[in-house]
Amino acid sequence: MLKPAYPIETPRLILRPYEAGDLHAVHAFQSLPEVTRYLYWGPRDLAEVRESLEKKIQVTELTDEGQALALAVCEREGGALAGECLLFWHSREHRQGEIGYILHPAFHGKGYATEATREMLRLGFEGLGLHRIAARCDGRNTASTKVMARLGMRKEAHLVENEMVKDEWTDEIIYAMLRREWDELV
Repeated sequence: MLKPAYPIETPRLILRPYEAGDLHAVHAFQSLPEVTRYLYWGPRDLAEVRESLEKKIQVTELTDEGQALALAVCEREGGALAGECLLFWHSREHRQGEIGYILHPAFHGKGYATEATREMLRLGFEGLGLHRIAARCDGRNTASTKVMARLGMRKEAHLVENEMVKDEWTDEIIYAMLRREWDELV
């Protein structure tokens, strides 16, 4: 079980549970084709973002496998909502999880994805007691693979045309880190 103490602060960011007032800021990036290009879903309209956000607002802790914690990533200075980071709890028995991240393009290139997801790794390993945390992305998303590498994750697989996404076969890249590897980094 994971019950984070909020807000979670990093040197430049605040990670916090989503709030209803975040709707338009979330829509601002989830509606962009360039943001959703490598995701399973396409640009969302306001109603779709509202529905997704309502579900995310309900999960502020992880109490059992199968759950995902999505946190708003906000700049400490000014409070702008830059994107989100996620921690999925896949298996209690095997102590497996996964991280993810989505940022508004206006906040790309600042290291925010790395800074925020490093905290999600910490929550997964130190808070939830996970043994292994993975991250996956579309094989064309080189920016995402660079984030995973900067986090110290190791490339485990390049699956060729393993999924049909948006009517086309796509490759999938998988990175992962074990708890002992995390301990060596911190």
